[in-house]
Amino acid sequence: MRLGLIGLGRIGAFHAETLVGLEAVDSLVVHDQAPALVRAVTERLPTAEPASSVAGLLASGVDGVVIAASTATHPELILRSIAAGLPTFCEKPISADPEAGAEVLRQSSASSVPVQIGYPRRFDSAFVEARRAVAAGELGSLHTVRATGMDPAPPPDAYVATSGGIFRDCSVHDFDAVRFVTGQEVVEVYSTGSNQGAPVFGEHGDVDSAATVLTLESGTLAVVSNSRYNRRGHDVRLELHGSKDSVAAGIEPSWPIRSTEPSTTFPDGPPHYFFLDRFADAFTRELSAFTDLVAGRIASPCTVADAVEVGWIAEAATLSLHQHRPIRLDDIRDRHTGRSRPLAS
Repeated sequence: MRLGLIGLGRIGAFHAETLVGLEAVDSLVVHDQAPALVRAVTERLPTAEPASSVAGLLASGVDGVVIAASTATHPELILRSIAAGLPTFCEKPISADPEAGAEVLRQSSASSVPVQIGYPRRFDSAFVEARRAVAAGELGSLHTVRATGMDPAPPPDAYVATSGGIFRDCSVHDFDAVRFVTGQEVVEVYSTGSNQGAPVFGEHGDVDSAATVLTLESGTLAVVSNSRYNRRGHDVRLELHGSKDSVAAGIEPSWPIRSTEPSTTFPDGPPHYFFLDRFADAFTRELSAFTDLVAGRIASPCTVADAVEVGWIAEAATLSLHQHRPIRLDDIRDRHTGRSRPLAS
């Protein structure tokens, strides 16, 4: 299988390493607007070859395309890849602009070309097992979900300026995990946040720590906590509490927390410090699934509709933060599409 990769920044270069290591991938064609990044990848990876433009990559005989370029380019690149008839993987989010995301959904829905959006927690073994336990009814009726996503240090200032805010670039992983594991849609969002670190967040109308309460369709409450300043490490967890049992993903030896219980040594492993080490296996499974999608063996494990739905939640959370009130998801959907029902299956 011959794949194309557009974007060779931090996550793109990481994906290049992963892709050339997959058994299904024979060759990789890469492109980035920065020639130095292209040279760095092709010099390091013998099976990677350069393309001088997006058009050249799309016409180079690839069987599918992986998009890891900047968020602002995602809608155009997805639609160009679809127009070329090429199965497409795109890093989240589809767009920081909900209307642009809705347009990608409209056009992609009219095409038979499959698209997979990158949400790696769907491929983490613990999250997958939690989803199975919920679906099997082992927890009974869910009353509380707690999702955590905390980074050890904030991203560069330039990233903060263009990310769209903590809910759109960070919390979306937790929002997607809640939908994926519970199998439920969000009906209402209430968010708050604060700034106790670098002033850059406040300068862009953002916060460095946030809490969001999601009301799910059954009445289940999901509490999502996010921060840019979790110095001990990269803390990603999902707890699910039900009438019969409780389970958690992410409570393991490298969980970056220190217990104050006397004589307790757990967790006793080196703390996860970065998302690339926390989810290394999940990223491999995610891209391996994409090769199955390209080969026609599976349907998309994370559709454009899924990603757009998560985008509505992030939009509602951002609005709630600034207006200090709960936001109904139907109001957000109606504002941008006129639809009053979930876009995702």
